[in-house]
Amino acid sequence: MKNKSYESSHATKQAICAALKELMAQKPLERITVSEIMDRCGMVRQHFYYHFEDIYDLVRWMFQEEAVSLLKRQEGALLWQEGLLQLFQYLQENRAVCLCALHSLSRTHLKHFFHTDLYAIVGRTVAAIAGEAGCTDEDELELLTHFAILSLAAVMESWLLGEIDRTAEELIAFAGRILRNQVRGAAAARQEEEAGGCLSGFALDNRAGAR
Repeated sequence: MKNKSYESSHATKQAICAALKELMAQKPLERITVSEIMDRCGMVRQHFYYHFEDIYDLVRWMFQEEAVSLLKRQEGALLWQEGLLQLFQYLQENRAVCLCALHSLSRTHLKHFFHTDLYAIVGRTVAAIAGEAGCTDEDELELLTHFAILSLAAVMESWLLGEIDRTAEELIAFAGRILRNQVRGAAAARQEEEAGGCLSGFALDNRAGAR
C-alpha cells in the first residue's frame, strides 16, 4: 500500500508536470524557467528541487510517467502493439508538448528515452517471436531489437512532425509485420547457413571416404 507521503510527493510532481506542459504548449523548453513553472502551480521555487534535478529531469519523468507506462502495461508479444497504439494516441493528444520536447531536447535525451525504456519492451517481443521461429542467437536478437527501436523512433518522430500521412493503426500494423518478417527471416537464414554447413561437411566426408 502506498503511504501518504508518497501520494503527496506524486501529486506534487504531477502538479509541477501539468504546469510545465502548459508552458511547453506556449514556448520552447529552453525559454522556460523553474520559477515560471512553480509560480504557475502555486509553489515556491525551492520545492522544485525536492523532486527534480532540473527541467530536463522533469521532462524525463513526464514521459516516463505518462508515455512509457502505456507500453509497460502491455508487455506481451502481441499486447505491446496495443500499448504502442496508446503511445501514439498520447503523442497526438499532447502534440504541442511533444513537438516542443522534440525541438528542444538533444538527440541524446531522446535516445535515452527510447533506448532505456522501449528497448526492454520491444526486446521481449523480439525474443518471443524469435522463440516461435527457433532463433536463439543472442547477438542477432540484440541487433534486431536495436534496429527495430531505431526504426520505430524515426517513424514516430516523422509521424509527429506530419511527414507521414498514415494513421497510427496503419503504422503499428506495418511495424508488426516488419518486425515478424525480420525475426523470421533471420531465423530462416540462420537455419539455412547451419544446414549448408552440415551438407558441406557431409560432402567432404564422402570425398575423403572415396579416396
